[in-house]
Amino acid sequence: MALRLGLGLPQTGSYDLAKDVTAVARAAEELGYDSVWVLERLLRPEEPLDDMYLVPGLRWAGYFRSVADPLVTMSLAAAATERVRLGSAVLVGPLHQPFLLARALGSLDAASGGRVVAGLGTGWSRDEYAAAGADHATRGAALDELLDVCAAVWGPDPAAYEGRRTRLTPSAVGPKPAGRIPVLLAGGNDTALRRMVRRADGWLPSMMAPERIAATRSRIAELAHEAGRDPAELSITLRTSVKLTDRPVEGKRRPHQGSPEQIVADLEDAVRAGVQEVLLDAQLTSRDVQELIETAKVLREAVTEAGL
Repeated sequence: MALRLGLGLPQTGSYDLAKDVTAVARAAEELGYDSVWVLERLLRPEEPLDDMYLVPGLRWAGYFRSVADPLVTMSLAAAATERVRLGSAVLVGPLHQPFLLARALGSLDAASGGRVVAGLGTGWSRDEYAAAGADHATRGAALDELLDVCAAVWGPDPAAYEGRRTRLTPSAVGPKPAGRIPVLLAGGNDTALRRMVRRADGWLPSMMAPERIAATRSRIAELAHEAGRDPAELSITLRTSVKLTDRPVEGKRRPHQGSPEQIVADLEDAVRAGVQEVLLDAQLTSRDVQELIETAKVLREAVTEAGL
């Protein structure tokens, strides 16, 4: 099966949200990309409780100062396209009220003709949890509740659920999704992987080396067999940060950063590790929307020429 390619939409403050999201979404569709994707980041605290991504000493990136709402961004892309799937990598599920998020995703799927891919995770920032009025300590249970509520709201009426954050008495809730919304879950520890195997359609790692992907894929297969599930049912979608250069990068380099040939070689490594779809996100390394679209064009052509 050919590698599926996704493209990250421009959400940061360096872009003009009034026109750049739709421009990139249309370009992705015209170039033959399979999907477009959003991320979620609420804020950039002046005195953060946690280092970025929980890496000791790592300062919060400047782009966190302004990241457009993911559901608004997905809606803009949906209205400008007809074919590409609309994915989140990721929505930090526990930051949202479960019923309202489930209903919004169902409405977006109905409006887009069944193109939503719900990529969810628990996040890491205690500052974001505090701002959203959510409990960081119970984030795993909150994600489980969200998954329950999504199943109820997206399923047949009457929908009903009783949980810690949600009390849904038997009710008609519409519009329903146009089809079954695929759910992908992030996280690489055993707890997250067990949840993914039990409750999702696939795994959504971010910026992960192929060796670790391959090792985690083996663990996923073990957990799937324990749960009585076929591992082949579980997809792997890798989020990457892409930086295209005119010349090959010499010496040590970060994956997915370099010449088209180097990036294609990285994608080949990802495929060998078990990845079926790669999200190429160049919004942070592009100077403007024209460069972002040109990067998307060059990489799409390079991947096609390589026969991936």
